[in-house]
Amino acid sequence: MKVTTDACLFGAWCASEIQNLHCSSILDIGAGTGLLSLMIAQKNNGKIKAVEIDENAAHQANNNISNSPWKDRISLHHTDILKHVGSYECIVSNPPFYENELHSPHSRNNLAHHSTGLTLANLIQYSETNLTNKGFMFLLLPFKRVDEVERMLNFKSLFIYKKLLVQQSTRHSPFRAMLMLGKQKIDPPTTGIISIKEGNVYTEDFKALLKDYYLNL
Repeated sequence: MKVTTDACLFGAWCASEIQNLHCSSILDIGAGTGLLSLMIAQKNNGKIKAVEIDENAAHQANNNISNSPWKDRISLHHTDILKHVGSYECIVSNPPFYENELHSPHSRNNLAHHSTGLTLANLIQYSETNLTNKGFMFLLLPFKRVDEVERMLNFKSLFIYKKLLVQQSTRHSPFRAMLMLGKQKIDPPTTGIISIKEGNVYTEDFKALLKDYYLNL
């Protein structure tokens, strides 16, 4: 799967937030190319376990990690996350986005884009079970699924700490939501909006998060 701008923004946001949490054990669910793990490792010293179910994606992620300066702190596991049990201070995931929608004829694309192998409910339940009591979960979702997540959380011991809505530009409506969840309820959670571009140029907020990752910033 290709690296997307919103995934890079999410990785930079996660890395920045985790810096303040000083997490020593981090789990990346659905690692794909290894992007999130690599971005987080660039700014954090914790051990990262990256899990990817697709064999080809896992192979690519392993190559990317092996050729990085942070290979000693990231371990790649080709497995089904629902068969893995652990205890983590931080869980991050850019999960399959779509459920009950039209599928691609390519099974690997379906795994990456559709929740045929890992539903959002599965992911939230897994995180609730495998996070430490003071742990945090970071989640990237289509904006249209935020209400669905909030309804799910009514029945879980996970609470929204921060919600950052992502716009393609200052003229667009939000199309993604980045969520930070924790087990200790806070009221009210922090809500903000970030735009990727203003006109044809990146916004200052976007550049502040991505400047350590994008060579042209």
